[in-house]
Amino acid sequence: MTHDRLTQLEESIAHLSRQVEELNEVVTRQDTELSKMTHRVRMLMQREAEREQANSGGVVLGDERPPHY
Repeated sequence: MTHDRLTQLEESIAHLSRQVEELNEVVTRQDTELSKMTHRVRMLMQREAEREQANSGGVVLGDERPPHY
């Protein structure tokens, strides 16, 4: 293997390693954001269920199908 080819391969590996690190940072950030959003959705669903229960006086079932089904 020639010196130029070896240098080229080393540069490619360095570039790919940098890209992997950057993508890992993006995935880590997205995982954190997704966890926060999931928590917020759960809180909102709980608040809505509590609000509906307070307004109707009944038990709210999240999996209950609407009457038109």
